[in-house]
Amino acid sequence: MLRSEWGFYGRGTELAALEAVLARHRWFFARITGRRRIGKTTLIQRALEAHPELRVYYVQVPDSAPAGVLSAVADAMDTFAIAPEVARPQSLGELAEVIERMVRAGYVVVLDEFQYFSRKHLHEFTSLLQARVDGLARSASGVPGGLIVLGSIHAELVALLEERDAPLYNRTTDHLELDHLDVGSVLAILRAHADDAPHRLLMLWNLFEGVPKFYRDCFEQGALACDRQDLVRRMFVRSSSPLRSEADNWFLSELRGRYDVVLKYIARHPGCSHAELMDHVRAVSPEGSEQIGGYLKALVERFRMVEKRLPVFAGPAARRGRYYLRDNFLRTWLAALASPISAVQFRPESDVLQQADERLMETEGHALERLVGQLYEERSRKGLGDFALTARVQGYWDRAGTELDLVALDDERRRLRLASCKRSPEKLIADLPRFDGHVARFLAARPALAGWQLEKVAIAPELSREARAAVADRGYLAQDLRDLTESL
Repeated sequence: MLRSEWGFYGRGTELAALEAVLARHRWFFARITGRRRIGKTTLIQRALEAHPELRVYYVQVPDSAPAGVLSAVADAMDTFAIAPEVARPQSLGELAEVIERMVRAGYVVVLDEFQYFSRKHLHEFTSLLQARVDGLARSASGVPGGLIVLGSIHAELVALLEERDAPLYNRTTDHLELDHLDVGSVLAILRAHADDAPHRLLMLWNLFEGVPKFYRDCFEQGALACDRQDLVRRMFVRSSSPLRSEADNWFLSELRGRYDVVLKYIARHPGCSHAELMDHVRAVSPEGSEQIGGYLKALVERFRMVEKRLPVFAGPAARRGRYYLRDNFLRTWLAALASPISAVQFRPESDVLQQADERLMETEGHALERLVGQLYEERSRKGLGDFALTARVQGYWDRAGTELDLVALDDERRRLRLASCKRSPEKLIADLPRFDGHVARFLAARPALAGWQLEKVAIAPELSREARAAVADRGYLAQDLRDLTESL
């Protein structure tokens, strides 16, 4: 029976950790990191429910001049009914002083988007806060409150708190990193509010991966149980659609337009090489080609939007790499949705939805490979299934064009599982003879694996009895998403 109210899904480990921090009833300085919409604020709200004796003050720091920050602080103090006798700060120094006073009075002070204090015009605040934090730490046992800082740009937040020359270096007492919900938690959402059919799981995971806010937005729009076109209409096309401008408002506004060409190409050509990317940039924007190296470094290390993968078993210094977008939402937006949705005012809605539908189906092929790898990891971690994963290599490729969608190793039993993943069962079966060649080249390149038990697997979202028989006839183990989500 479907539930009519939204629940709290996943995050059991992180919730227990944060509740333990709050239960100390003494000074703490915690940082919580993770992409926007990943559930940082919701986690804090949930943890505070177990501690009704604690008072909370929350402010989202704007990316603005000091006056804008102080205005947001004052507005939040009014919202949270902070007593008028607590003076509204008129400077960044007074803001640090007010935070100390509130923490000593028992407040849990939450500063969201704390990474904006890395901006040049706000940077002095971290030095001013350092003295207050040190004073609170010296009298920690007599301080009933604490400070939580949240950040969505990982590198900038880490620079403020972990670099040795940073004023707040080594001051935090606790750290939580929120990643995407695991697939088991996504399945719990679908089972509660829609259904866990394989194509629905793949469709939604391709769009939203494990970002809980996006699933809740879908729930509130009545879109979780919709087909692909209706979901796109409700979530992206209507003027009131909650995700219509999400990518532009966060991902691309943070980048201020400097990386658009790079991101779009990687989104539409997952696994592209540096040379392919350079050729594209030279063709469309010759003046920007000299900056590609710096752009990629920033996208990989600072914004953590791009992942660079090396060939299997290559050393960390290897230069040949392939590039992928880390975030499913950004990838599907740039590869499938941005262009048709931008034209919705000038083309029939049915044409826009049809084009988005076709492009999303294409991106689901790449998403399936990532979803299968994630499922293998989760099943092994939970002791499910017949393969105890001890290592997973994210793909394999070489100059001969060898491609393996899943390379899974069980070192203890010396088992090697190599898999091909395709969205279409027909294409999966037809491609198996070619995949045999990839397997042979891989084994020839890794003679140390010659004595291992080899298991070749063919994976699609759903496999009929006839398709499973055809796969087995070619010497492959057949698996679909129903098999891999069993018991999760």
